[in-house]
Amino acid sequence: MTVLVPAHSPNASGKPAGRIRQKNEEAIISAAEEEFARHGFKGTSMNAIAQRAGLPKANLHYYFSNKLGLYVAVLSNILDLWDSTFNTLTVDDDPAEALSRYIRAKLEFSRRQPLASKIFAMEVISGGACLQEHFNQDYLAWFRGRAAVFEAWSAAGKMDPVDPVHLIFLLWGSTQHYADFSSQICRVSGRKQLTKDDFATATQTLTHIILKGCGLTPPAAR
Repeated sequence: MTVLVPAHSPNASGKPAGRIRQKNEEAIISAAEEEFARHGFKGTSMNAIAQRAGLPKANLHYYFSNKLGLYVAVLSNILDLWDSTFNTLTVDDDPAEALSRYIRAKLEFSRRQPLASKIFAMEVISGGACLQEHFNQDYLAWFRGRAAVFEAWSAAGKMDPVDPVHLIFLLWGSTQHYADFSSQICRVSGRKQLTKDDFATATQTLTHIILKGCGLTPPAAR
């Protein structure tokens, strides 16, 4: 499967993308999130995305040559944002501070970009065929590097010994739940939509439970 996605950093001349290009790409990605979240990959057309973005269809194809390329760009965008919050994790970090920061950042992504999170969840549930190239050896090495940091913290007595792989899965699942299953949360809590205060409470609660489970004291409680 060949995915044609233009480079989002430099343009053909090697110069940084201009403001107009960046603005158009952001508008296209945002419109694509809306359409893919509502209708799925198969039910979404490039024409519908162009209309929602307020751009001619020809402009859409200038930035993204096909629907699959745009779909993968949406998935890659949210994954890059999620992973960036863990990229600088080191054994020298304070576990409580680092985990608290990560939980807070991930929940903020769920609050600000719930549609992208839902699209990712639907893709994974359907088998994740479009994510095969993303979850390559480099990504596996990145993942093992995060797990190795947790293992080092445990070995140094900085936190209780817990399975690092399942801890990462817990961090992912618990924080993304508030985007992926927001309709369920709203129904059982009697809300029309989740508010910033709801996310603040979720952040405090998850931080307390996860850190306590790792034998850590939440920073705010110190």
